[in-house]
Amino acid sequence: MKKIYLASSSPRRRELLNQIGIACEERPSDVDESALPGETPEHYVLRLAREKALVCANRVAREGLVDLPILAADTTVCADGFILGKPESDADAAAMLRRLSGRCHAVHTAVAVTQGGRVEVALSSTEVEFADLSADAIAAYVASGEPQGKAGAYGIQGLAGVFVRRIAGSYSGVMGLPVYETAQLLKQFGVILP
Repeated sequence: MKKIYLASSSPRRRELLNQIGIACEERPSDVDESALPGETPEHYVLRLAREKALVCANRVAREGLVDLPILAADTTVCADGFILGKPESDADAAAMLRRLSGRCHAVHTAVAVTQGGRVEVALSSTEVEFADLSADAIAAYVASGEPQGKAGAYGIQGLAGVFVRRIAGSYSGVMGLPVYETAQLLKQFGVILP
């Protein structure tokens, strides 16, 4: 398996990388995830993915670790032009799910890869349509605890998969790491994939 640093502690991202033959050493990078005034959702995720990759690169260099490609990603859900980040409470999660109920929204995931001072980024945007969600369905889902820590208060790969009427785009991008775009970036850094 090829090996990289992953600027995240996401089990979903690690699993998706393993699926395509990439082993990773997790090196989570904390950055301020506040949106800038007037920032579009697409620019927001591209900026955060790039920042996370560079923070990780600085840390790897300071610690004198082996020089490997570093991958970072960021995902956001966008409804009506508003960025729906990770819910701060159960009430916040329920409000986000009500907003998504019976409607289409966008999921944007940016991927950044850096090594040797070079940084390349890619963006995956997917349209997701939710079924109408009853108050009971929202309450049960929030009570499961699954919405916490997830952009838009849901994980398509979990219980919320039953809410999704259709998607147009990348399923793995909605999970948090678009496999196609990730593979294309890693190839640019000499990571050969099957």
